[in-house]
Formats: sequence, structure tokens, C-alpha cells
Amino acid sequence: MAVVKADAYGHGLEAVVSTLNGLVDWFCVANVREALRIRDCLPGNCPPILLLSPITPDECETALTHGFSLSVSSVGEVETYGNAAKHFKTKLKLHAVADTGMGRIGASPADWHPLLEAIRNHPACELEGVSTHFPNADENAEFTDNQIRMFRDLTTNFEGQVHLSNSAGIIDFSAQMPFATLTRPGLALYGTTPQCQTQANLTPALSMKTRITLIRDIAAGTTISYGSTFTADRAMTTASLAVGYGDGFPRHLSGQGAEVLIAGTRCPLLGRVTMDQIVVDVSHLDGLKPGDEVVLIGEQGGEAITASELAEKSGTIPWEIYTGISSRVERVYFDSENPELD
Repeated sequence: MAVVKADAYGHGLEAVVSTLNGLVDWFCVANVREALRIRDCLPGNCPPILLLSPITPDECETALTHGFSLSVSSVGEVETYGNAAKHFKTKLKLHAVADTGMGRIGASPADWHPLLEAIRNHPACELEGVSTHFPNADENAEFTDNQIRMFRDLTTNFEGQVHLSNSAGIIDFSAQMPFATLTRPGLALYGTTPQCQTQANLTPALSMKTRITLIRDIAAGTTISYGSTFTADRAMTTASLAVGYGDGFPRHLSGQGAEVLIAGTRCPLLGRVTMDQIVVDVSHLDGLKPGDEVVLIGEQGGEAITASELAEKSGTIPWEIYTGISSRVERVYFDSENPELD
């Protein structure tokens, strides 16, 4: 189950699902609008689509019309969705979610079997699968082990799709889940791992780049950007770059030692990130000119800046770095195995 929610983690939904079509068994999204975008992209040739989040009652007709599978946590949801399916004279495919410790959606162990029975007994519903979710498989092995055991006991002898592994679960716990029929890779699908020690085994799919727009020589004592939080302690050469928090380069990187790559060399961020521009120190480089490439995430000249590095310096997680890349940023796609398809 390829998790392609949030515009395929910022990578561009249509391009990602077109590339993965034929290589995966399912697609997972968060909501109806995302599911419709997949259907529009892959008309007549689309794997099943599971909505991971609850939908609202007014979205039932759309989900039913397009055959999307839904995640349910309560008997009340089953009745609402099932009655809508009965009205439209169709069969609704449901995945029952067990809350084994995430605390977000799902039925508690005490409510689990009533939920399964409600689905099985409703004439317009089909129990297609069962699932749960790991909140901290990358941080707490004991907690995750207990979740696996609980879910295994709840789903003994179940015939249908069984899925519980996110990226961290796939990396560290696959051997403990032979009963699962599907996995749900999200972050790892795009070449980034939740555990930094395993990053060497993955190659990030995305680079984020911009260009130099202006080069200036400034005097000692010059202040830079809003709030004048940076004051040059010497004469410096600076480069203004066409990127800001309006593009998804986090404002929280301000003053946190963030760097970019220019000519394969790290160049420190000066002052605050603004909506459309940042300023970096290029005093240690010669021969630069407006238009030169700048790498914000990715590799250049043997040096690399990862989404995880930006996340750590801005006090967040790589998921937010990727999904925060705005629609203003142009996505350009390359196929390493078939360059003619670029």
C-alpha cells in the first residue's frame, strides 16, 4: 500500500502514482479529494484506494460512486456509511481500524469485535480488511512489540487484508508480522528513513533547488533581514536566493545554523528566512554569479543536505519538511532508468 497522501509527501501526487502504478497493490490517501485525483490520473487502470482518515457523511456518495475503501472505527460509522450504500444500492468496502496505542482513530480492544460484527451483519457492507497504526515504532520497541501482539490476537483467523506497518515498522519489525498481508510505506517510499542510522540504505527521491539572484559586498556592521537579528562582524560577500517560507523553506531555520550548498560548499544562512528570499554568506567562494544553482535539499559536489537535517535544525520532522514544500515550487521529474522519459 503506497501512502501518497499530502500530495505524495510533497513530491507531486500525479507523477508519483503514475510511476508507481503497476508496482504496488494499493494506494493510501487521507481524504476523498486526494483519492479523486488518483482516479483522474489513472482512469480505468487504477489499483484499489484506501482512505486512511474518517470521512464526513456528505462525502459518502462520492466514496461509494468511485469504489473507494474506507477506514472505520465505530459501529456508528458503519451504520452511517452502510445506510448510504444501501440507498445507492451498492456495496461498501470497509477496513476496521483497531486502536492499539495511537489514540487517534480506531476501536478499543473492548469495542473491536462489535465493530467487526456490525460490518459483517450490515447487508451493504463488506469487511475487506483490518488495520492498526504505530505511533512510535522508531522510538519505542517495547511499545510497538505490545501493539503487534495485541493486533495479532485481535485478528486471529481473519481472512482478508491485514496491515499495520508504516515505514519504521517495515524497517525494524517485519519479521514479527508474518500475519500481515500488506505494508504501508510512507516516508521510506520517498527514500528517507525515520531512523537516521538506516538512511545509508535509502536514496532520497527529491532534491530542492533554487538559484542565486543577487551578489553583494557588505560592510562590517550591516544588518540582514527582518528584526536585524544578524549583524556582520566583518566585510562579507552575500548571496540573495530565490526561496523563502512561502516555498516551504522553514522560517524556524532562522538563527539555527542552517546552510545551503553552492558549488558543492556549505554556505550559512544569515538572518531570518523571509517569505520569498534568504541571504547566505558566500565570502569563502569565488566566481559566483546570479543564476548559479543552489541546493537546499540534496547533493552537490559530494556534499549533501538532507530533509532530516533541515528538520532537526528547525525543530520538526522530515515529513513536515517534505509536505511543506508549497505549490509555488515547480516539480521537475527525472527517470534514472529511462532518461528518455524525463
